[in-house]
Amino acid sequence: MNTFTSKLRSAATAIGTTIALTLAGTCVHAAGFQRGFAADPDGKPLEIGIWYPSEATARPVTMGPTTMSVAVDGPVQGKALPLVVMSHGNGGSFLGHYDTAIALADAGFVVAAVTHTGDNYADQSRSTDVMDRPRHMSRVIDHMLSAWDGRGTIDAARIGMFGFSSGGFTTLVSIGGVPDFSTIGSMCRQYPGDFACQLIAKSGGNVTAPHTSATARAADPRIKAAVVAAPALGFAFSPDGLANVRVPVQLWRAENDLILPHPRYAEAVRLALPDARQMLDYRVVPNAGHYDFLVPCSSALASIAPAICSSAPGFDRTAFHASFNAAVVGFFSKTLGVGSHT
Repeated sequence: MNTFTSKLRSAATAIGTTIALTLAGTCVHAAGFQRGFAADPDGKPLEIGIWYPSEATARPVTMGPTTMSVAVDGPVQGKALPLVVMSHGNGGSFLGHYDTAIALADAGFVVAAVTHTGDNYADQSRSTDVMDRPRHMSRVIDHMLSAWDGRGTIDAARIGMFGFSSGGFTTLVSIGGVPDFSTIGSMCRQYPGDFACQLIAKSGGNVTAPHTSATARAADPRIKAAVVAAPALGFAFSPDGLANVRVPVQLWRAENDLILPHPRYAEAVRLALPDARQMLDYRVVPNAGHYDFLVPCSSALASIAPAICSSAPGFDRTAFHASFNAAVVGFFSKTLGVGSHT
């Protein structure tokens, strides 16, 4: 393992094990929180974190080294609430975007974030089996609608998805995207330093590539809107591959993304999405790096994982997340609406 990959693995481990909460703004509703598992008939149970609006008192809660101000097992407040499911990046966990999840819960959404089996901070044994991930998200939706104790408060007609990096790829497939895996070989021969190419090379040079028909079946028609941040394997999506995307998309790119460099990833997705301007909200974050989409780092995390915590000089990740979370909440509020809190 080379030094760069080793540092990234350490960073991925740290994001799953050492996250300190930073919240900005005043919450109208407390965020209730539960931790659980969703059944996956084709694999191990999927660990999930669930945030939702609650009138219970929020208190600091520690899970290992992670501290959040939430109302654990507080009653769900509201009815007909929209649901947003979240998919993390390579080597992450359900905690990787908890500040965004809390912001959504504060605004009246139920949020379910998964820890992908085989591609998380503790286990990357299937990190290149990227087509496992959309199935995971469908199983999480199944769980939230049929098994979660608060399922009666969810409006099954209003479901959105958020994904970062590998989770961005997962989101694109989940809303109808069909990647062309045959593009990976030539791209990685030309740009072997890209993180995705290094990950593939480390795994033996292969990405599990199902038949196109199976890939198309990975789409989940229940998802009605999507936020995609710094999507991995963006170059694998041609206009034909994204022709079946029929839901609004908010697409984010970090201007100085050195992990998934411009223009091969987010920009490639922007160019390939159907030409319907009202369906695409495209945002480029000046001076931001790839990891700036992750939660702002605590001093403890920064000391352990500087690779994912170091921002460009003058870039304030905490201030960015205040605006990022507001934009994500605003997008889902516009596209899905917000349920009643009465």
